[in-house]
Formats: sequence, structure tokens, C-alpha cells
Amino acid sequence: MTPAEAWLSLKEGNARFMSGNADHPSQDVARRHELAAAQAPFAVIFGCSDSRVAAEIIFDRGLGDVFVVRTAGHVLDTTVIGSIEYGVDLLGASLIVVLAHDHCGAIAAAHHTLTTGENAKGFVRAVVDRVLPSIVTTGGDGHDPKFAIDPVELGREHVKHTVDMLYGYSATIAKAVDEGRCAIVGVEYELHDGRASLLESLGQL
Repeated sequence: MTPAEAWLSLKEGNARFMSGNADHPSQDVARRHELAAAQAPFAVIFGCSDSRVAAEIIFDRGLGDVFVVRTAGHVLDTTVIGSIEYGVDLLGASLIVVLAHDHCGAIAAAHHTLTTGENAKGFVRAVVDRVLPSIVTTGGDGHDPKFAIDPVELGREHVKHTVDMLYGYSATIAKAVDEGRCAIVGVEYELHDGRASLLESLGQL
């Protein structure tokens, strides 16, 4: 698939999921046998670990269709970037989806730290510390951003920041985007109605 075709396929699957008319494709015994030797997913979906945002379900896809990487708050580290590079460069995926959602616990924790100065406990702090850089673009007029930033806006800025980081940090991903072999989209999923909305894109769609 081209990046545009891959995004259209995911949009159509999400529409089926929203309407309650999912096809549940690529989930039978024949498909399982077909994939035993190799895989060729058309998209990499890098999403939040939230149990309510299962990528294959909300986009109505099945076995071998999408290569999924998940972390709380869709925060990046080198192993995540390496996994995404694997999906694009070795498996041939033509689309990277950064999948966020409303009412995200990681975003809420980052907002709490930002507004109160209280750090999260344990290794949850590592997640929060990777969300906080996304507020740089929300500082506005130079005043302390913690008094003005909205948690919904923080979540959306974090999506856009993650898209930019994937392109900026990975020469492999940037090359694929520049050559038109791949595109990156930032998407926000709404828990109540199941809609996946485009927030940001890099590359040809």
C-alpha cells in the first residue's frame, strides 16, 4: 500500500468499528497459517498501553495487518524507535500512526506534575518525564505555562511532538518519509464514541 492507501484502510476500519459493523478481517485459521512463515504489515501503530485502546480492534484489522508498539502515554525511547524502524525498513510498512486518546492517565500525571510540582512515584516518573517536553510549544507568551495549559491541549501537543521526534530522531524514518515510502500521522482516539481523528501528518497522504 501507499501511505495514503494505508491511512484510508485504517480510516475505513475505524468507521466500521464506530458503527458496530466490524468485519474482523484476517482472523481465521487460513490467515494464521499464511502468516506462519513471514509478516508484511502495512502500518506501524505506536500507541498508548491503555487497555481501552487496542489498535487492531479500533481499526478493525487482524493478524499480520499492523505492527503494534505500545508504551504508557506513547512515550519514546531508543528501543521503541528501533521497533518502529524495524516495522518500516524491514517489514515494509508504509504508515506510522502515533495513537493517543482522551482521558490518558500519563497525560493527567504530567499535567499534575506541571501544575503542582509533585513528581509521580516510582518508575511512573520516567513516563511523565518523557511527556513534559511536549509542553515547550504551549508556553505561549513566555509566562510559566503551568497556569494556562489545558490537559486536553497538552495531550494533543504531545501527539504532535511525538510525530516530530520520530522524524527528527530517526534517520531511517526520515529517509522513508522523504522518499515517499512512508508517512507519519498523529491520531487522537475518543474513548466514548470510538472515533480516531487525524491531528498531525508528515509525508504524502
